[in-house]
Amino acid sequence: MSFFEQTGKVAIGSRLRMLTDKVTEDAAQIYKLYDIDMQPKWFPVFYSLSKGEEKTITELAKEIGHSHPSVSKIISEMLKKGYVLEKKDKSDGRRNVVSLSKQGLIISDKVTNQLIDVNAAIEELSAQTQNKLWEAIGEWEFLLEQKTLLKRVEDKKKLRDSEQVEIVAYEPKYQEVFRALNVEWISAYFKMEESDYKALDHPQGYILDNGGHILVALYNGEPLGVCALIKMDDEEYDFELAKMAVSPKAQGKNIGFLLSSAIIELAKKLGASKIYLESNTILKPAINLYHKLGFEKVAGKPTPYTRCNIQMELVVS
Repeated sequence: MSFFEQTGKVAIGSRLRMLTDKVTEDAAQIYKLYDIDMQPKWFPVFYSLSKGEEKTITELAKEIGHSHPSVSKIISEMLKKGYVLEKKDKSDGRRNVVSLSKQGLIISDKVTNQLIDVNAAIEELSAQTQNKLWEAIGEWEFLLEQKTLLKRVEDKKKLRDSEQVEIVAYEPKYQEVFRALNVEWISAYFKMEESDYKALDHPQGYILDNGGHILVALYNGEPLGVCALIKMDDEEYDFELAKMAVSPKAQGKNIGFLLSSAIIELAKKLGASKIYLESNTILKPAINLYHKLGFEKVAGKPTPYTRCNIQMELVVS
């Protein structure tokens, strides 16, 4: 069994590099076959210039999808070979433009014949395959532009990690972690306030005995996230989503989303119609999460927190 049969698709990068190396090695020999002294990596730049237009390095980089430093290095190598000319742009003396030299134009004629034969060989190769590689590459490029492989793997990791998360109801044994997690994040960005101490030092009397609820997120049995649903004495809102905190070591495991989603579901079961929350726009991940959950910005309610600069609501029924 080959290495790639053992690893499967996870080694796609290595396999593509091997295919690229094999094609590039042949490409170097093909240039020799046509008596052309050129490195395969020069081809995109050379082909772009062969159309006859003078171009800046920036324009070349944008056209062929390479970085500016990469194109600059290729141009330097082609200048040493005498294949290109570089001069000041007549319309803008601050820019340099590049074009093929006389020697480069001679090479361009040779390359024309080479491309005819290479294209025919690739068409022949494609006709012998069941799967169309060229079309597949285009599809992959398009899909990865919409969502990178890194982001796709991050999403899969979050999904797998979330399967290890259990959301449970608050018990007195969680009071210390409820307080510690909230103090940790509040102190990292703001200052603890009187209302914080009331809720965190006395969650039973301040939250639970007044008709509220607290949920705890366990990751592999360890409490790493908390969130409260505080009963509001308000004609418009039933509950406030508050005191949500996730341990830094649990970031990226989707715990914030799972906790807040569970709190919202609990509010629905309790017959709530609207949930309210207060936050600060400096907490961008949290604000993005609330928007994702369907919360919308509101204004005008008095708040006991000096750190609050955004108020949001969610219609749940």
